[in-house]
Amino acid sequence: MSRNLPGESRYGVHSIDHFALEVPALATAEAFFSLFGLDVSQEADRLALRTVGDRRPWSYIHTGPAKRLAYLSFNCFAGEYEGLVAQIQAAQGVTPAAHTAYVSPEGFWFHDPDGNLMQLRVGPKRTLSAPQPLATPEHRPGERGAVPRSQARKVHPTRLSHVLLFTPDVQRAVTFCHDALGLRLSDRSGDLVAFNHARHGSDHHLVAYAKSSARGWHHSSWDVPAINDVGQGAEQMRQGGHHAGWGTARHVLGSNYFHYVRDPWGSFAEYSADIDFVPAGSTWPAGDFPPEDSLHAWGPDVPEDFIRNSEA
Repeated sequence: MSRNLPGESRYGVHSIDHFALEVPALATAEAFFSLFGLDVSQEADRLALRTVGDRRPWSYIHTGPAKRLAYLSFNCFAGEYEGLVAQIQAAQGVTPAAHTAYVSPEGFWFHDPDGNLMQLRVGPKRTLSAPQPLATPEHRPGERGAVPRSQARKVHPTRLSHVLLFTPDVQRAVTFCHDALGLRLSDRSGDLVAFNHARHGSDHHLVAYAKSSARGWHHSSWDVPAINDVGQGAEQMRQGGHHAGWGTARHVLGSNYFHYVRDPWGSFAEYSADIDFVPAGSTWPAGDFPPEDSLHAWGPDVPEDFIRNSEA
């Protein structure tokens, strides 16, 4: 368990268990996420997305009239569950979720101040508990460092890193994360974007928010072992017809190397490598950065549609 900081809520979630989306056509989602490198399987009337070799799904995809977040599920330790339920119930703007689609008997279901459906459950810690070294290819003198394009292996992400949501009120979202979920602010850029991490050992951000006129789904981020996998993943998506996106580049807030691929519904899936890690028991020096320092240190200019909320 992590030691509390002065003035913060007592309990905190440690992981995203999974997220669920609605999209108009499951076949389109199956093709996109399979090409992205995930293990996609049909389960009853939905798709389950797993990283290769992982038995637990990271996402479920359901059919709906348009792309939207169906719900977001968080895991916590058993010893903190009852305290977290009370903490969430006491948070400003939170409402109970009763007689709502997707609500199951497992865990505690509620709506956040933006109206997003969320679940709290006791579950395994799916975030890392220690930083994972960036994989570097072994390159010996006298040997070729790169493989021919025809021999390139398919990139398969290893885990979900984080999600980013649109919100009409970034500060309200940060307050909700702090007061209800027990997350800590990592960094922000005024009221434009904010990044929040878990206190029990976490990537620089577990849940992030970007300013919009309405709530919405922006992207899911998937960890890959090396910078080359970021670029190779982008290439395998381009070869499959998905040319639009942003990257390859490096973030400032989080420091990760990235490439975003625009999905068929106007949001994004991100390949990410070497994101900053916040160990349990440590204090991250949260900063407020000007807009020009909040997105990338180097790489292509930000596309015009990158911060466009297709649900607004």
